[in-house]
Amino acid sequence: MKQSLTFMPTMRQVPSDADIISHQLLLRAGFIRQNTSGVYSFLPLGKKVLQKIEKIIREEMEAIDAVEVFMPALQQAELWQETGRWYSYGPELFRLKDRHDREFVLGATHEEVITSLVRDEVKSYKKLPLTMFQIQTKFRDEQRPRFGLLRGREFIMKDAYSFHATEESLDEKYEDMKRAYMNIFTRLGLDFRAVIADGGTIGGTDTHEFMALSDIGEDTIAYSDSSSYAANIEMAEVNISYIKKDEPLKEVEKVATPDQKTIDEVATYLEIETDQLIKTLIFRADDEHVAVLCRGDHEINAIKLKNTLGATEIELAAERDVQSLLACAVGSIGPVKLPVGLHVIADHAVAAVVNGVCGANEDGFHLKNVNPERDFAVDSYEDLRFIREGDVSPDGNGTIKFAKGIEVGHIFKLGTTYSEPMEGTFLDENGKAKPYIMGCYGIGVSRILAAVAEQFNDENGLKWPKNLSPYDVHLISVNVKDDIQKELADELYSVLKSYRYEVLYDDRPERAGVKFADSDLIGLPIRLTVGKKASEGIVEVKFRQTGETTEWQKEEITEKLQGFFSTQ
Repeated sequence: MKQSLTFMPTMRQVPSDADIISHQLLLRAGFIRQNTSGVYSFLPLGKKVLQKIEKIIREEMEAIDAVEVFMPALQQAELWQETGRWYSYGPELFRLKDRHDREFVLGATHEEVITSLVRDEVKSYKKLPLTMFQIQTKFRDEQRPRFGLLRGREFIMKDAYSFHATEESLDEKYEDMKRAYMNIFTRLGLDFRAVIADGGTIGGTDTHEFMALSDIGEDTIAYSDSSSYAANIEMAEVNISYIKKDEPLKEVEKVATPDQKTIDEVATYLEIETDQLIKTLIFRADDEHVAVLCRGDHEINAIKLKNTLGATEIELAAERDVQSLLACAVGSIGPVKLPVGLHVIADHAVAAVVNGVCGANEDGFHLKNVNPERDFAVDSYEDLRFIREGDVSPDGNGTIKFAKGIEVGHIFKLGTTYSEPMEGTFLDENGKAKPYIMGCYGIGVSRILAAVAEQFNDENGLKWPKNLSPYDVHLISVNVKDDIQKELADELYSVLKSYRYEVLYDDRPERAGVKFADSDLIGLPIRLTVGKKASEGIVEVKFRQTGETTEWQKEEITEKLQGFFSTQ
């Protein structure tokens, strides 16, 4: 493609509203343009990269026998009402009405649509398992779109859905998908981790996220420094091997702690370590209150707590509710002599506390030398806290480290979360009607574009991996008015295209400095510059990844390019 004939508007200055490097570079290099907050146009360069991402995804999906479909973005409200998500999804769901006052949504996801499609057509176990995928635009009314393509209101996703007659069949497909995703992100060149995750608004049980490591990631990953263990920090298990001090149990002592309300304040006032404190919090789980205990230096993980209690909604109890229940302020709560009937659960670390300190359920006082089971009862001990850096890895291999990540993929075992309420059933081999057992598998296609840009760049611009670059070669004619240079550049353009290379030919009447700056900004893997040595048949070569430069004779260019592109 001749650069003079394509739409490639580059920018010299960093846009003021672009906060992260991928957003800045994709705008400056002319890959995308913002239409409105959270909504972008993909320009020719951006579209070519998207197509290459999609090609890799399609190849890996088809390799595990998934077939491609294309479902509507405009979905009737009745389907979402069948599953209840019309009422529970939240304000992120775009809702609209047609001229006949019928209600619709713009598809944020397609579980309802795919389930309705299959329930109308697949009636027998003989047609299962079945896996379908699509690459489709999605819509979510984000309250605060930010970070360019990473959190928008309109974005491109690959979503796949599998339907099964047995749990064993779902397990097999889930593992197939997990391997396919590993292949996809490896082929994309991303530095990523597959992590244990939470199902969120999609629902379901077993689930993994695929995270591209990046300092600007919105999610924190906990991973072992010595094994393959990795999990979203909200789902990371904690190794529960706590060492209990071998010391005599002391008598409980009530002490005054005037105006000391936080863990750190109480620890400083009593001259103890925070791990000697027992923190008591009152949560509201659906319609019931529950007392939750953890060590003073730990933090309760609301996702773990919600999953442990099997609750739909969970939140800290309001101060007025705590005052009504215990007649004290939030900072004075303790586990001793709690109201009869109040459910009490504790993190495993609490069981190892010896002669600890807790609130006295009386403002301005704490209790010293309290011990679990002797001084207060616990209904159950659970893994309730956030994992911390330096903790022993849950698999026993190595210690935990933290990293930031961008979610680029997510796979779920949905079970019958959608098929049961939507009455999606098949007849098993005994003629009995059973709900489909489902899986759901998503990849953020437009997110990947940004994630790759985050990982492949330098101070001069983008540095595309060879298999994702919008073009293979950037061919530059330094002076288009020089007949010798133009003749050699035209010849190379024709030859390289005949060898099936994708070539961006900068034939613009611009200064050399502008062309070179644009070339570095756009970031194609290799640059061929036809300049002053054109009369000798010599071309300057620059490798974008390393910045190395050399010279090639025109007769050896195709052979050397073949060698360059045959290696990763």
